[in-house]
Amino acid sequence: MLIHLICAARPNFMKVAPLYHALKQEAWAAPIIVHTGQHYDLNMSDAFFQDLGLPEPQTHLGVGSGTHAEQTGKVMMTYEKVLFKDFPDLVIVVGDVNSTAACTLAASKVFYPRDKANKIRTPDRRFEPSDGAQAYQPSPMSYKLAHRPIIAHLEAGLRSFDRTMPEEINRIVTDALADILWTPSPDADENLLREGVPPDKIHRVGNIMIDSLEMLRESIESQTSYKELELSPGQYGVVTLHRPSNVDNAETLTLLTGLLEGISHEVPLVFPIHPRTKKNLERCGLLPSLNHCNGLRLLEPLNYIRFMNLVFNCRFAMTDSGGIQEETTYLGIPCLTLRENTERPITITQGTNHLCRVEDLEDKVAEILNGPRPEAKKIDLWDGKTAKRIVESLKKLLGA
Repeated sequence: MLIHLICAARPNFMKVAPLYHALKQEAWAAPIIVHTGQHYDLNMSDAFFQDLGLPEPQTHLGVGSGTHAEQTGKVMMTYEKVLFKDFPDLVIVVGDVNSTAACTLAASKVFYPRDKANKIRTPDRRFEPSDGAQAYQPSPMSYKLAHRPIIAHLEAGLRSFDRTMPEEINRIVTDALADILWTPSPDADENLLREGVPPDKIHRVGNIMIDSLEMLRESIESQTSYKELELSPGQYGVVTLHRPSNVDNAETLTLLTGLLEGISHEVPLVFPIHPRTKKNLERCGLLPSLNHCNGLRLLEPLNYIRFMNLVFNCRFAMTDSGGIQEETTYLGIPCLTLRENTERPITITQGTNHLCRVEDLEDKVAEILNGPRPEAKKIDLWDGKTAKRIVESLKKLLGA
């Protein structure tokens, strides 16, 4: 089976890598990586792919930046051409970026010529025994989808219930159209069932990002990122900020930078600055004061291994990112998420994550510094074996 693994940005590649390796070990699977080019990332160098053991993407759509509508439209138009060139049997989309929804839309609307359908899914052989042999009985899904690729969504069912977030729209659209929904946690299953999704489409497989973390743990732990910054384990905080709600509004960004400067007098902070954040800091004239703050280490964006070495050894994290909420929960590190909501509530109910208003940031940091470090709690199926479960799910569903 020809399988497209859709990637748009660095986090997508991180999540796809364990699955790519698991599929490559299967004789029936031929996975290839499709990079839409939605995001340009300076840290996606040859070393990045080498660290993950991935080949360079076999297909690159080269979409580039633009408004949400422009990106979505460009990806749909470009990927449709690839669909009719490759005729993939299975399209796997990841996460919640614009490319996830766009490739799902494109793949759900194509109609392959009958002779291009994979023989595993050829409806002509449904009930025709040959020479007295038992009749071929593909699954209902196989027959129903013979005209187009099967679509699977990895990280399905996550909801923030905030439709002002573009990512929330992408999640809803993708889950509504995908045929296989691989979820990371029980709350994701519940969200899909509440939306009327048939239970047989929902398959809880766990958190694929933990697979990546464990796959690279040895490389992460061998790094010396914190030592190079003259920091001690457990004696500093890590900061990441990039969401529009935090960095696009001048008043909010000014308040945040003032708070970070104040907190850095109590505990050193490491702040790899996202390009969007840096641009807005420069626009608002806030970057010089941050550069002159002794307790703040401002860094260019880091590759995953160097960044995670900082996270592994930090006392706490402050972020508006989704992935860091999961990684800190798995590692038992306190995390303050500067958002009003999260699509990963299990990191709060069973993990070490806390939603935090900007104005409460100093008090919440003080609570962490003056309290005991929480113990890491095990979350079901967050164990580094998600990719294997996905492969088994596909074998069962597709009769591979």
